[in-house]
Amino acid sequence: MGWITKIFRIWPPLLLLFICLIFAGCEGTDSREKVDDTVKELSGQKNLERMDQMKNDIESINKKQAERLKEPE
Repeated sequence: MGWITKIFRIWPPLLLLFICLIFAGCEGTDSREKVDDTVKELSGQKNLERMDQMKNDIESINKKQAERLKEPE
C-alpha cells in the first residue's frame, strides 16, 4: 500500500516537469509543429478536418455529376 502513495507523490512533479520541458523546448521549431500535429490527432481535430474535406469533395463531385447529366448529349 505504501508503494501506491509513493507513486502518487512522485508522478505529479515529474509530469509537470516533463510538460514544462516540452513547451519550453518546442516553441518556434519543427518539433513544435510535430507536437501540434500530435495534439490535433489525439483530440480528433485532424479527423474532423479530414471529414470536412471529404464532405467538400463529395459535394463538388455531386455538382459536377449533376451538371454533366443536365447537358444534352
